Amino acid sequence: MKQAKIFFKNELTGILTENEEGYTFVYDNQYLESEESEPVSLTLPLRKEAFHSNVLFPFFDGLIPEGWLLDIAQRNWKLDLRDRFSLLLACCKDCIGAVSVIPIDDNEL
Repeated sequence: MKQAKIFFKNELTGILTENEEGYTFVYDNQYLESEESEPVSLTLPLRKEAFHSNVLFPFFDGLIPEGWLLDIAQRNWKLDLRDRFSLLLACCKDCIGAVSVIPIDDNEL
């Protein structure tokens, strides 16, 4: 199982998980209680219930770089281009825009 903390405008927004059954995104309860909370995507509206998908959510998949930048990432980290979650974890800690994806180490679980 792989997990990542999702930050929106430098605030912890939720947790994204990949396991044998697919992908799950759940908003952080403290974030949901904030009056200033906004959804990370229109396709992932604010709610307490988790979102589930068999494939990586298109919003998160869209954060992964393309072209020459993806080639560099794939070569440097020796990642499989089909392993979209690993690419997301490796490339999207500081991506353009308001969203950041920070891997969760096994020690943090």
